[in-house]
Amino acid sequence: MLRMSLDAKATVVLGPFARGGYSRTGTQAVDHDFKAVGRLTPFGLFLPDVKDLSLWLTSSKVTSDFIVDRLAEWWRRRRENYRGVRTLLLDLDNGPENSGSRSQFLYRLVRFAQVEQLQVRLAYYPPYHSKYNPIERCWGVLESYWGGELLDSTEAVLGFARNMTYAQKHPEVELSMAAYPKGVRRNKAEMRKLKPWLQRTTGLEKWAVLIKPPPVDQVIL
Repeated sequence: MLRMSLDAKATVVLGPFARGGYSRTGTQAVDHDFKAVGRLTPFGLFLPDVKDLSLWLTSSKVTSDFIVDRLAEWWRRRRENYRGVRTLLLDLDNGPENSGSRSQFLYRLVRFAQVEQLQVRLAYYPPYHSKYNPIERCWGVLESYWGGELLDSTEAVLGFARNMTYAQKHPEVELSMAAYPKGVRRNKAEMRKLKPWLQRTTGLEKWAVLIKPPPVDQVIL
């Protein structure tokens, strides 16, 4: 089993704005917001046991499809390092795009499990307890690192993210250019077809879900 912690950070508004940090070099920032140059949302995948962090920055919405695409991208790149892994354990906040009842999120994970022939176990933190999600510590380090700097361009955000360290390691950082539409959902009939592959823990149905991989040759939807 390989444990992963996934989450998105608050969106970064690009521009010469003061963000409450302190600079040792006397960086000057505006004291009120003009028109933003753009916006980027950091999304991270963190392995708590080995302190390995991967970050993606996107100007798109962090939707269910975005999250599963990043998970699949990471796994394709790293699976040779984890040949013995049969289950991915995902630590998650129960947010609107990745909750245990989000139809598109569950559908995409079932398809991912089928393609890779892996089990995917979802472990959700209850409301107001997201601070215990391990990746939140990475966000704290990143905010401290760039707090007194001007995040006035995509290049600046990428540069600071790549230069930060967590547990004496630099993260892998990429810019995701793909656009993801909001509001993609599956209907009730489609969700009934997914039900055989979703096992929910009794009493914790919203917070603990095991996704079993369907046979490779079976048509899901």
